[in-house]
Amino acid sequence: MKLLSLLAADQHADRVVPPSGFTAQLTLFTSGAMAFLAVFALALSLASGRLAERWATSLAGTATIRISAPADQMQTQVAAVLSLLAATPGIAEARAIETDEQRKLLEPWFGPDLPVDALPLPRLIELTESSEGYDSEGLRQRLVAEAPGAVLDDHTRWRRPLAIAADRLRLLGLLSLLLIAGATAAMITLAANAALAANLQVIRVLRLVGAKDQYIVRAFVRRFTLRAFGGATIGALIATIGILLLPRVDEAGGFLTGLGFQGLGWLLPLVLPPLAAIVAFAATRFAALRTLKGLP
Repeated sequence: MKLLSLLAADQHADRVVPPSGFTAQLTLFTSGAMAFLAVFALALSLASGRLAERWATSLAGTATIRISAPADQMQTQVAAVLSLLAATPGIAEARAIETDEQRKLLEPWFGPDLPVDALPLPRLIELTESSEGYDSEGLRQRLVAEAPGAVLDDHTRWRRPLAIAADRLRLLGLLSLLLIAGATAAMITLAANAALAANLQVIRVLRLVGAKDQYIVRAFVRRFTLRAFGGATIGALIATIGILLLPRVDEAGGFLTGLGFQGLGWLLPLVLPPLAAIVAFAATRFAALRTLKGLP
């Protein structure tokens, strides 16, 4: 209620603060630039977090068995491992990756003409666990007994860093927003102090004729809060349009990996202008009350 009452229109109080000039331009530019940066910080944080989660999810529930053995023993060990997996509770499916598939996996690094058959590459077996899951440690021990050249990789060492990366990216996004809010408050405080210093004579005259400090504070708070809200609205709108115009994943060759918002996430930029207004309200009110308190 205090915020709404201070923002109520008062043409006489508005005349205390100049409608244009350096402070107006500084407030509009600062709030607009910070809202622009906040939208992109949100988009990058959410997109990076989604990417890490997608990688972690794709690795969850699957595992790989790598078999390294002499050529004359390779097929025997592959058959033994497949037979063992078929009898292992908690494994829904297991299949040996063929030579052609391995060649396609290596093509991005070594080209399409890689002589896979001539290289001592291990054979890979991909397995998918059921909803109940399986005993990975017990499976490792059985593999040692049945196929000494087989090694189980349950992707734990891959999933854990990706999950940590997703959490840290979200934390970085939150810290970025806090830094942006702090920088906005500092710049608006400087602009408010400049406007107060430029109007000290007017403020003294208003006090002499009986104007209350609350009346003077309302004039400054209302003007700077509305400027910050307008600038943040413009900055957030431009940033959102820029994100909408970015090419999709298929058009960019997978480089952007879905940069932007999804679903209700597109409503997040709408929250930034009110937040900028709240920051401006608090910063301007603090600056105005401190200045008025210091006057004789």
